[in-house]
Formats: sequence, structure tokens, C-alpha cells
Amino acid sequence: MAEEKGRYKNPPKPDDRSDNVGKLQDMIHDTIENYREAEDYLKLHAEELSPEEIARIKEKNRHRLESIHGMRDEIVDEVEAGNGVDKKD
Repeated sequence: MAEEKGRYKNPPKPDDRSDNVGKLQDMIHDTIENYREAEDYLKLHAEELSPEEIARIKEKNRHRLESIHGMRDEIVDEVEAGNGVDKKD
């Protein structure tokens, strides 16, 4: 029997949010890098791309900007909750 009342064969891991801020910062960095690469690609190859491809790249970059704003908001939330910040005893 894999599960008895309230007991798991493999119990869930505790919710460790101590590194959320660092992970979010890494994701923001990567997303900004992807945004810039897409912008550079458009500048270099716009004449070779169809209007649909250009629109798709611009739309994806718009979504990237929205994601960046959302991740920055999450960092603020994590800091306010005391996660990812060195606590002094």
C-alpha cells in the first residue's frame, strides 16, 4: 500500500523558498538576454523575414517584458516575506 491515512511512502519535500530571489534574478537575466538577442536578430534580418515572423518575434518580446515585470514583482513579494534575504539573529 503506497499511502496510509495521511502518510506517504515518499513524503513531500518541505517548501524551501530561501533561494527564490536568486532563481528569479537568474530568470530575469536570462529573459533580458533573450529579449536583446531577438531585438538584434530583427535589426540584422528584418528584410529577410516575413511580416508574420516579425510580428511573432515582437509579440514574444512583449510577453518577455510582461514576464520580467511579473518576476520583479515576485522578488518584491519574496523580500517582503523574508525569503531569500539573509536574516540577522
